Amino acid sequence: MTTAFSFRIDATDGAARSGVIATPRGKIRTPAFMPVGTAATVKAMLPESVRATGADILLGNTYHLMLRPTAERIARLGGLHRFMNWERPILTDSGGFQVMSLAALRKLSEEGVRFSSHIDGSRHMLSPERSMEIQRLLGSDIVMCFDECPALPAPVEKVAESMRLSMRWAQRSRDAFGDRPGHALFGIQQGGVTRELRAESAEALKAIGFDGYAVGGLAVGEGQEAMFSVLDYAPGMLPQDKPRYLMGVGKPDDIVGAVSRGIDMMDCVLPSRSGRTGQAFTRRGVVNLKNARHQDDPRPLDEHCTCPACRTYSRAYLHHVFRAGEIISSMLLTWHNLHYYQELMQGLRDAIAAGRLAAFVAEFHGQRAEGDIEPL
Repeated sequence: MTTAFSFRIDATDGAARSGVIATPRGKIRTPAFMPVGTAATVKAMLPESVRATGADILLGNTYHLMLRPTAERIARLGGLHRFMNWERPILTDSGGFQVMSLAALRKLSEEGVRFSSHIDGSRHMLSPERSMEIQRLLGSDIVMCFDECPALPAPVEKVAESMRLSMRWAQRSRDAFGDRPGHALFGIQQGGVTRELRAESAEALKAIGFDGYAVGGLAVGEGQEAMFSVLDYAPGMLPQDKPRYLMGVGKPDDIVGAVSRGIDMMDCVLPSRSGRTGQAFTRRGVVNLKNARHQDDPRPLDEHCTCPACRTYSRAYLHHVFRAGEIISSMLLTWHNLHYYQELMQGLRDAIAAGRLAAFVAEFHGQRAEGDIEPL
């Protein structure tokens, strides 16, 4: 088994890139969408079902796993891959975003963040060093630096202070990570929607040196227009020869816009969360199976989709099992949504390779404009 972590760009189309991230546990085709397995599971899915959708990599959550069942217990049981029966690559976030969302339950300092568990109120300290330790115990293939991410909108002074703290934590994360062949450490660019702060952050990260770079601090309340404005310049501030990861994004049109602007990796809970709430993503837009309009509809969810929900079941059946609270509703709709997202990524990869991304994007938006889109 090779011990190398590498990134290769095979094709470009404008700012967009397609390529391959190589890890000891397998290759990740980029641009890539990572399903979120917060608590060592993609909700309502078996690992082999997630793989069947086309996913090359999953995301795990440092904050949730450190609290339950604990990173130490997972390590004793053979690491996260064995624990959750997923032998392909896993990226773990640092825990910073989840701790940020605790608000009143946390106390921030230069050392790190002291917080109370949302589960039982127990007290914990999460620092760059502890985050690196937890992710090492989990056995993560791609490890994220510990950072602090303010919700937007926020005063520019607060965003600047937060970004500079994150850069100091990035150096500590790099030092604590050490030399781990076959494992990668990604730095996280911060700076909100201020170009000068984004540039300062990028320069600080490049001076430290990482295996990949994330664009953090977006999709936290600023809106799509502002997010795209940042993505028009932020990816270009990061090294051309390293993967670029946009954290926590997003809806299908967010993904298409991000890839067009040079992003290689994304993650979001939306496809699985929407599946559990009766919402399905299709090429013609969003379908809300909870709506009574579907109760007598014999058509498949998407006549062009090859997932089990679309091959075998009608909209009427999917409406029925959702309204009846049957577990199969979450299973089928989550499978469909993850399948749709992976199909979208393959379409983007193929379009970039063929030099026809603009046509793909126009077709994507055209199908949705013609469709019967229901609000999320």
